[in-house]
Formats: sequence, structure tokens, C-alpha cells
Amino acid sequence: MKPFKNSLIVGKFAPLHKGHQLLIDSALAQSEQVHIFSYSSPEIAGCGPEKRARWLRSLYPQCKIHLITPEFLKFHFSQLGHVELPLNADDAVLHRRFCAFLWVHLVREPLDAVFTSEDYGEGFVQELNQYFSLYHPQHQVRHVLVDLNRVQVPISGTLIRQDPHLHRNFLAPEVYRDFVKRVCFLGGESTGKSTLSRLMAEKMNSLHVPEYGRTLWEEQQGHLGFDDLLKIAKVHIRTEELLAGQAHTFLFVDTTPLTTWMYSHFYFGHADPELSALKHRPYEVTFLCAPDFPFVQDGTRAGEDFRARQHQWYLELLQQMTIPYTLLTGTLEERICKIMEVLT
Repeated sequence: MKPFKNSLIVGKFAPLHKGHQLLIDSALAQSEQVHIFSYSSPEIAGCGPEKRARWLRSLYPQCKIHLITPEFLKFHFSQLGHVELPLNADDAVLHRRFCAFLWVHLVREPLDAVFTSEDYGEGFVQELNQYFSLYHPQHQVRHVLVDLNRVQVPISGTLIRQDPHLHRNFLAPEVYRDFVKRVCFLGGESTGKSTLSRLMAEKMNSLHVPEYGRTLWEEQQGHLGFDDLLKIAKVHIRTEELLAGQAHTFLFVDTTPLTTWMYSHFYFGHADPELSALKHRPYEVTFLCAPDFPFVQDGTRAGEDFRARQHQWYLELLQQMTIPYTLLTGTLEERICKIMEVLT
């Protein structure tokens, strides 16, 4: 039997780091159910509600997580009138009463403990107890203080936001991957995409995502069916997400679902609707490799004419989709210099 039935943690989690995880793990060890309220007004760049929700739910699916946004408040409390999200700079009492309001109207069960790593925790609990006494009698909420002086986990969200890559050891891979810039290489056959993605990963002490389409093509001895194209895109994305958490600053990606979508149309005349949606997957940096490289026929490629057609398709699609890109031309060394110029 754990000492607490319902416990509460409140935070911005901008970003969710291992200090927060120590706090949540401590609450889980002592509570039957942990509730997490997360909100920020204004939102902090790079740590929006969608990301915070993904971080918390992927690492702590057993917790009840509430991402509080203006849209959330309108959806849940429109019958009460206009409920505003407190500004980060507002008085602490306003924030404490707001959290008490959320607990009363969202959870509707007695609160046993609040876990914090801050010296304001006692005042927070006092305000909660006073607020709850107006609604229904309940036992006093207790405050549990965890690692106030940051001895166990010496980090803060402010430090991480200044340089998430320097402090990446304080971030779970599920969190850090959202700070890694995805750099993709597009282009026709034999334009240096695979070589560049691999060399740039080595040069930047990071990782690259190889082209899964080629891997599957080889595994199936050159036979790909219509359904294989969607499989290629989905496996490629899964690999990308996995490696992003292990990369450093940049993840170099050899082709994207846009390429797979193009091949689906070329070979089958249409694409699966899910693949058509995946072609819009965003990348922070896009490089288009020009077909001015010497063409190398490895026994799997269609030829120079097809490579030229592919390049024209990319030019047209990138313009239609308003995707910014940098054209890479010249020798391998010249292309690497251009990439470094863009990235640094």
C-alpha cells in the first residue's frame, strides 16, 4: 500500500528533463495515481504543448496528464464562462488557485500530496488546503520536497534551453530528438545522397538514416509491390525517430517519404493516401543534389535520362510545396563545403 492515493505535480516541463523525471519517479513510488498539470503562458519556444504532451505520455503513460491550453480551458469550462490561463509572470497565489480550480473541476477526488523540487511548495499546499475547504472537507494535502538543491540532478530547464546539445545527458532520448535538426538529402539516382549523408554524419560526429527503400529492394531481389512503398516510408520514419534521440545536433537523412511517393506514382500511377500525407513530413534543412555528378551504374539504376527527369520532378515539387532547399552542385568536396556553410 502506497502512502498516497492521489498526488499532483505541476510544471512547464520546458523541456522535460531528468530533474523532472526524478520528481515524477518519486511521486510514482509513493502514490497510487500521479496527476500532472502542465501549462505555460506565453509558450516557450521549442517546448510547445504538443511536444510536452508527447514527452510526458511516452515516458509516463501511467500518469494522468493534463496539458492546459486556452483551447483546453474553452473545451472543458465553457459552461463556467471565460476561464483564462494565468501568465507565467502572474502572482504565485493566482497560479496556486488556478491549480486548485483545475483539481476540483477535473479530478473531483481528494488530493493527498503535492510533489515539488521548489521552496514554494509549502505555500502552494497551504493555498490548496484553503481553497479545498471552501468546496468540501478533506484531509490536509501534504507537500513532498524532492532534491531542492539539485544535488541528485544538477540541471534546470533554463540551462538546457540555452544549449540542449551541451546538456543532452540530462534529457531522455524521447525528448532530445525534438532538438535535433533533421537534414535531408534529395535527388535523382547517383547524385551523392547516400555518400553525403554518411560523410556528413561522420564529420559532425552524429548519425545518418540510410535509404530503406534500397534495403528492401535488395532483400526482395528487386521486386517491390504497391504496398511496399508505404512500408518503406513508415519504416524509414521509425528509423529516423529512433536515431534522432541518439544523434548529436543534426540527423542526416538519405531521402524522405516524398521520394517514396514519387516512386509510387512513377511505377504504379498513384500512391496510398497515407503515403500522400507522409510526403509532407517536414525537415529543418533540405538539400537537393544536382545531377552533375558522374553517373555510376550499379546494376539497379534506370539511367542518366531518368536521373534528369527525377531532378526536374524535385524542382517542380519543392516549388509547389513551398519547401525551401539548397541546391548542391559540383564535386563532393564542393558540396560538403556548401553543406557546412548552410549548417554553421
